[in-house]
Amino acid sequence: MKYDLIVYGGGTSGVAAAYIAAKNGLDTLLIEQTDTLGGSITQGLVVPSMKVDSQNINTEFITDLQKFTDKYGARHTYTDGNEYWFNPELLKIALDDMLASVKCTVLFSSYPIDIIYNNNTELFENFLNHKTLSIYFESKYIIDATAEGKIFKILNCEFQKKSDKFQTPSLRFIISGINMPVFSQWLENFDSDRNVTTVERNESQIYLSTACTWDDRKWALRPLFERAVSENVLEYEDTAYFQVFSMPSMPDSLNFNAPRILLDDDEDLSDPFVYSRALKQGRERIFRLYNFCKTYFTGFENSYISNIAGMLGVRESNRVKCRYTVTTEDIINPKSFDNVAFACNYPIDIHSNSNKKDKLQHINHTYYIPIDALISSDYDNLYGVGRIISADFESQAALRTQISCFSMGEAAAKDITNRILK
Repeated sequence: MKYDLIVYGGGTSGVAAAYIAAKNGLDTLLIEQTDTLGGSITQGLVVPSMKVDSQNINTEFITDLQKFTDKYGARHTYTDGNEYWFNPELLKIALDDMLASVKCTVLFSSYPIDIIYNNNTELFENFLNHKTLSIYFESKYIIDATAEGKIFKILNCEFQKKSDKFQTPSLRFIISGINMPVFSQWLENFDSDRNVTTVERNESQIYLSTACTWDDRKWALRPLFERAVSENVLEYEDTAYFQVFSMPSMPDSLNFNAPRILLDDDEDLSDPFVYSRALKQGRERIFRLYNFCKTYFTGFENSYISNIAGMLGVRESNRVKCRYTVTTEDIINPKSFDNVAFACNYPIDIHSNSNKKDKLQHINHTYYIPIDALISSDYDNLYGVGRIISADFESQAALRTQISCFSMGEAAAKDITNRILK
């Protein structure tokens, strides 16, 4: 079977790439190793998506996504104007519908065994495994959206040098059965800082957000965390990062952007033993945080853990080497490029494994990323999108958000479309 394009990885960047390519008429195959699309936004429970100033550059996918999520009641626009408060479970259905609407072929539970580049025909020969069945495909182009750069590895491509710094992962979870009217009123009274705690009430449900982290800010919730540590309900490291969000069509539930998983400096999540320990640590912390909420938050008396993310929320791993490498200087003092892949103004956001070593450097302007940051320096018809973008450590910390990943995938798909159809 031959395709114009094969996209490996059905996460945020991959699903956007496959959708736009198929919508533009390319014969497209999307290969996902798990059983659902969306990656971090569905399996990882990473919602809502953070706002960025995209300058409407390669935002066709996110515009269409809003239409499909509205169809299933899977999206809400919050009081701060963020249009991307999604329901992670309903989003799985919406993404299936999106890909089917443009006739994109999707293979779940499949992964690459080997890929050979045929220099004579400029085709990739793709060898896959689906459960116990081996399958062979040919493609003119490949987009690696695997989040680890698996295709770049198979093809022996060049990667960025490992940094001596790293970002800690998280493991999200959902608590349901919350008496939201009672909790929201208690929370508003407890924390008067509307830059931290916000509540929106409408006819369908109550939405809210609050937080408390390790940094020096005077968080209203901090005394409760300190008390819980003193009473052995929490460990000190459980208090590193705590943030909650409501989700549409889940009126008694909250999504927890917590806990942070703390690793030693020499530990690498690409090591399966390290990854497995991180998952176990995350689930242990989740149970303690749940007991904390039930003990110290009014309205959680009858609550229960209803979902634990099926994957770690990894912020940074392998970064590929492409024609252009984005640097921190490109973020702070933006350049102009002839072929812009996407625009952004998200801060340099680094989550550390140590207290008071986080970095949140706000950017008060829009910066631009070229398409060459997505095209392999080894193969002209291989693209890398998502958190593996060709970038240094700090600039990647500003580019890794979901809206930017949507635009990366879209930009790669449109560039390939132009090259095939020209």
